[in-house]
Amino acid sequence: MAMEEVGFPILVLTVLWLYLPGYLVNTWAMMWGKWLPKTGYGPWPIDGGRMHSDGNRILGDGKTWNGLIGGSLTSGLLAILQVHLSRGNYTDSAPFIDLLFVVPDSAWYSIGGWAGTAFIVGTLLGFTSLVGDSTGSFIKRRRGLKREGDISSKSPLLDTLPFAIFTFAGGLLLLPGAVHSDATLIPAMLGLLILTPIIHRVFNLIGFKLGWKEVPY
Repeated sequence: MAMEEVGFPILVLTVLWLYLPGYLVNTWAMMWGKWLPKTGYGPWPIDGGRMHSDGNRILGDGKTWNGLIGGSLTSGLLAILQVHLSRGNYTDSAPFIDLLFVVPDSAWYSIGGWAGTAFIVGTLLGFTSLVGDSTGSFIKRRRGLKREGDISSKSPLLDTLPFAIFTFAGGLLLLPGAVHSDATLIPAMLGLLILTPIIHRVFNLIGFKLGWKEVPY
């Protein structure tokens, strides 16, 4: 069964499964940003505390190197778990297909067997997602929409769409040969973008209830 033969709702869920490392990375980044400093290391803001010409911080204290690096690497571990749970699953097992089922041995990211390859794929998706999240934060701050304490920036689209767009672009452009770069998934990606603000809100509420996030957004 080819990807285009999978029903659209299942295809959307398949895209969410494939890109789950990018969708959950913000939670891991929050955990690294919150918990690592308790060990005496960090936090290390990406902008180094520098101000933009508009008088606001470039990114703010919420975007840290420990969150970016730790979150990305944790997404790599998540991808290993996903492949372990779905090893050998093809499109007839959608949405829980093997993230690596079409990866050629010649792919630049095919390193260290399936576990090493999965780690690189997950780390890359997590990293591109966090770059997108930081891009959204940069734009919000330039527009004066930065978060203040427990008050949301009230910019749900800039809080959600940049990370999803960047992680999809990362998969399509940087993972040639992987199912993530299958052009037939693009309509499902667009469908998932529409649902992303809702999904992001649900994940954040769960993180808030578990005590991983200080605010439910």
